[in-house]
Parts: sequence; C-alpha cells; structure tokens
Amino acid sequence: MANKIDRVPVREQDPKVRATNFEEVCYGYNAEEAQLEASRCLNCKKPRCVDACPVGINIPAFVHQVLDGDFKGAYDTISQDSSLPAICGRVCPQETQCEGSCILGVKGQPVSIGKLERFVADYNQDQTQEAHIKGSDVKVAVVGSGPAGLACASDLAKLGYSVTVFESLHKTGGVLTYGIPEFRLPKKAVVEKELDKLKALGIKFETDVFVGRTVTIDELMDKEGFKAVFVGTGAGLPMFLGIPGENLNGVFSANEYLTRNNLMQAFSKESDTPIFWARKVCVVGGGNVAMDAARTALRLGAEVTIVYRRTEKELPARAEEVHHAMEEGIKFQMLTNPVEVLGDENGWVRGIRCIRMELGEPDESGRRSPIPIQGSEFEIETDALIVALGTKINRLIADTTPGLETDRKGRLLTTETATSRKGVFAGGDVVTGAATVILAMGEGRKAAAAIHKYLTCSEQ
Repeated sequence: MANKIDRVPVREQDPKVRATNFEEVCYGYNAEEAQLEASRCLNCKKPRCVDACPVGINIPAFVHQVLDGDFKGAYDTISQDSSLPAICGRVCPQETQCEGSCILGVKGQPVSIGKLERFVADYNQDQTQEAHIKGSDVKVAVVGSGPAGLACASDLAKLGYSVTVFESLHKTGGVLTYGIPEFRLPKKAVVEKELDKLKALGIKFETDVFVGRTVTIDELMDKEGFKAVFVGTGAGLPMFLGIPGENLNGVFSANEYLTRNNLMQAFSKESDTPIFWARKVCVVGGGNVAMDAARTALRLGAEVTIVYRRTEKELPARAEEVHHAMEEGIKFQMLTNPVEVLGDENGWVRGIRCIRMELGEPDESGRRSPIPIQGSEFEIETDALIVALGTKINRLIADTTPGLETDRKGRLLTTETATSRKGVFAGGDVVTGAATVILAMGEGRKAAAAIHKYLTCSEQ
C-alpha cells in the first residue's frame, strides 16, 4: 500500500562542506524521487492538508499530477492559489501546516508536500501565467514587495487591474530578499525568477520609494489616481534586550546583520559595506531569524553559540532549521538569558554576562515561563552579539495617513483586510505582527479579493 512506503529523503550538502559556503543546503527531489514520494498520498476524501494551507492549494490534485508525471499540470494547479511556489516550497513551515495535518503523520511520516511543491516549481521555472482580463485602466497601489504585497499584486493583476508595487529598498522581494539567507533561499535562481513571472503579468515595480516619506497614501490616491491601496509593509523594526552594554560596538540586530549580508553582500570583503568579521558570535533568540543569523555568522568563519532562555523543546524555529544548525556545528546554550553585554577598553564587545533559567508555569501562550535562578550568573566570551528577539511595526504609514487606525502596538486595524480608511486595505505582518511567509501571502490574497469586491461595487 502507498502509505507503507517510507518517506523519500532529500539530498543535502554535507554539513562540513556547507558550513563554509552560501550555496543552497537542500538539493530537492529529482523526477523519480518526486513521483515515488507522491505515491505515498492517500488521496483522502476530506483532505485536511488543503484546509491547513493558508492559501488553499489543492494539494491532493497537484500531488497526483506529479505521480502521473504531469509536472506542468501540477504547476498550473499550484499556481491557481500560490504566486510564489518555488519560495513557499523552501521556506514555509509545512510541518505545522499542510504536512502537520496529513493523515499519514498520525502514525508515521506525512507526505513531503513542501518538497514536492518545490520540485514542481523548479521543474517549471520558465513557465509564466497570463492575466485573465486585459486592458484595465483601474490602478491599484501595493505598498511593500514582500510576500503579502506580492500575493495581493499577483491576484489583482490576474484580474486585470493595473498594479504598481512600491518598495522602499533598492531591490524588490522584501524579507525574501533581505531577510532569508542565500543558503535557504537562492536569490537569482529562485526569488528573482519568481519576481520575473509577476512582472510578466504586467505588474510594475518602483524601488527606492518610501511611502510615508517619498510619497504619502493620500498623494497616491488623490494625485496619482490609484483607486485602492494595499499596505503590506511587514514588521521591520528590531526589538532589543534592554540590558546594559547593548550600545557597544559589535552588537547587531538580526535585521541589520541579515540585511547587510543578504541584500548588500556584506559577507564579501570587497563589498562597499563589509560586515564585522567576528571570531566568536553569540545569537540571542530561538526563532527562524536566530537560526538564519547564526548560520550566516558560521559561514563567515565564526564560532557560533545560540543563547536561548527555554529548552530545545520550546524552540520556535522550524525543526529542519534547528537540525541543520546543529549538524553544522552551532552550539546551543539553553535555559540561559543575557543580563549584560561586556565591553573592552575600546568600546567593543568582549562577552556577555548570563543567568541560568528554569521553566515555571505556562504563560498566556501556553509556553512555560522562564524564571531566573538567583546566583547562577556566568560569562560567555564573544566579540559580537546578534539580537534576534522578533520585530515590531514601523508606524510611519499610520502616522502620515489621516484616519488610519492602529492598536497599541502599531498594527493596522482591519475588518476583512479593509482598514478604517476608505479604499485602503492591509495584510501580513503589519496587521498580525511578525508571522510566516505563507500566512502573509494568505492575507495578501484575501485583500486582493476584498479590493476587487470594493472596486467592482464602486463602479456600479
């Protein structure tokens, strides 16, 4: 029976080799491996995997098209609901979404849906899609070229709208370009090719436009003729520890560290903005961003330690990323929390003073709260500290757009993606707070449908 076949393993770079380069870690499936893995799908009458996918991909359909060798058909099926399949196949947390709901996972290993999606996208990397309706002169602005903005722009373009995406940085892609390292998400081979497909739909991209400074939303609507605006600016402001010594040289936010390496190639000593090459690096945090920062520092030649205040069981990062980090030789200092950054006589980091923690009762989220153990302080020698504690919202758009309401954390308030300002919609991290690529894409798709309904009603 199909479900008796073991999950097909994915070929990867050897850990000792990949720890010294920025090439992609996973090689993905070839056609034979993909078809064998697809044969494990039970084709459930009520596929729970579809309900667990934030963008609603018809997973059983595309998996069985892979099994039949219809790789183009599988791509067309995925593309009905996802505008970035090569990206989602690589970075989505499938283990907690589609794969986490797969019936095979109850007593064994679920179908490797993410790796199959990646295979289909890579196999069809030169395929493009056509807009369904041609020649519309109704203009829609999308602010931010990250996952939410791209998903919204894609759906609107397929409906025939004239879509312009505004990006504050000099390259498009948002977090896909500046936040996720090359070894997890290649830029030229994957991100740029996915963006090219969106451009083929007629979507225009304008970079170096900081909406709220370069131009306001009022000006986009009143002077430039955009009938609706989608705000998908994400959550890009870093959070810090708030402990003594955080202003020393050698302290980075993970945002800065990853942006400089991913967007500006600071890992190259010939870069115009080279990064500080540290001997020893400590990364504080346990999420995907912490893993990305730690694995980047490792590839720059540092001895890396991740400091996390809970246990390995509570790490919020994807299990695959934690596994890869451990394989590559990154050390984990669990139940540990920094209380002070220590500096030398020249103002540079020389270490961090930490305190041991123990887990107490669960907090509001259900996670056990870490409690300091008095008298357990100790020091870790390091010459760089990367803080990866999450992000918060930049309030610029809210502060420069009259009538746009937010909560106390600066997140835009919406009702079915519509903000308090007529004609302005929002989705992704700027509404939910920091989340995942696929969740942001799901919100972008919902907003596109809401914008289409709004504009259609406005015309009547």
